[in-house]
Amino acid sequence: MSTAPTATPTVAPPQRDPADVAPADSYHPSDRVWVYRDGWRAGVIEAASPRAVTVTYRPGAHLGTGVDTFTAPYVTARSSEDPAVDRRHHPGRGAFYTSSGLPVRNSAA
Repeated sequence: MSTAPTATPTVAPPQRDPADVAPADSYHPSDRVWVYRDGWRAGVIEAASPRAVTVTYRPGAHLGTGVDTFTAPYVTARSSEDPAVDRRHHPGRGAFYTSSGLPVRNSAA
């Protein structure tokens, strides 16, 4: 069972307990996360290094997405689903799909 929060976090990064901050390189591509950018936003890990993660996330209330790099205090695991950013890649099909099975625009190889 996941220990990731099911609701949007309420504590801003500067107030987070350092013991509760996972190292950036503990995340893997496609992990669901919350990222802090003018509030907590749903996102998905694209890449991780020892210093930071690259995340596709929803920068606002609209369905558009952005990609940015965040250090560990600005990222936390997420268990709730967000169809705008949660997607699955079907090997051999050349496209990404949302969790509901719809293709992500312009994702075909």
